Amino acid sequence: MTILSATSRKLGNSHSMVRWAAGGWTFFVVENAVLSENRTWLIDSMGDDNYHAFYGTFSTIATVSIGYAYYRITRKMPPASAHLRRWNANDSPPLAAGIGSWICMSVGLVMASQVAPTFQIPVSFSSGPTGNAQSSIQVRCPFDFADKRLETNNSFEVRGLERISRHPGLWSFGMIGMSQSLLAPIIPLQIWWLGPSLVAWLGGSHTDSRFRRGMGGMLHPEYDCQTSNIPFLAMITGKQSGCWEGLSKEIKPLNAALALAASSVWVLRRMR
Repeated sequence: MTILSATSRKLGNSHSMVRWAAGGWTFFVVENAVLSENRTWLIDSMGDDNYHAFYGTFSTIATVSIGYAYYRITRKMPPASAHLRRWNANDSPPLAAGIGSWICMSVGLVMASQVAPTFQIPVSFSSGPTGNAQSSIQVRCPFDFADKRLETNNSFEVRGLERISRHPGLWSFGMIGMSQSLLAPIIPLQIWWLGPSLVAWLGGSHTDSRFRRGMGGMLHPEYDCQTSNIPFLAMITGKQSGCWEGLSKEIKPLNAALALAASSVWVLRRMR
């Protein structure tokens, strides 16, 4: 009986950890989908201000539940049973997990870095007039706020991160979460870290669906046919011509380089 009771408690704790890991993110996705899908009816029923207050309240509750789930898994729960452990917490993750984590983290951080102002080397060299071998050193701001590489006169022309996904902000966090999931030593934490990619996939798809129906925004067919929600899908399937060359010219290279360096340092520290 004692052995059976102990086994039962371990299984109960395991199931509880998995429920907490998935529950908060599931609630966040469901409440967001339900409230946004019924947006028009709710605004007509309670008014615009009350709708946004109602929406914000539920989103806040969902976000708090996500944070509390992480706290429960990492601090309050008993240690995960053997069948929920991928490896011991003190061991280094497998090499394959590290490589996959680095790829996901690099993509996520590079996408996030493109939102920041354009980084540039704060020192430039300019040559003198023709025939003059002298050159001068100019000190400039490390941020280029006048970068116009993404400007276009065509509102349906796809440029920059839009080539990768219609929802680059969501997917930057989603890819970072996938990276952390690959390095998580226990399955509940792995599930928890997959939450941001679930939000990006389902939330982005639902937003696209609503915008195609003219609910809360517009997704024009000219733009829709060139882009995708899932990262790189539109580029791989040939929806854009010259997409890889265009992307290489449109991203902020120093921002991307700093993001790659940060992802490399982060993953290498975890692989020790």
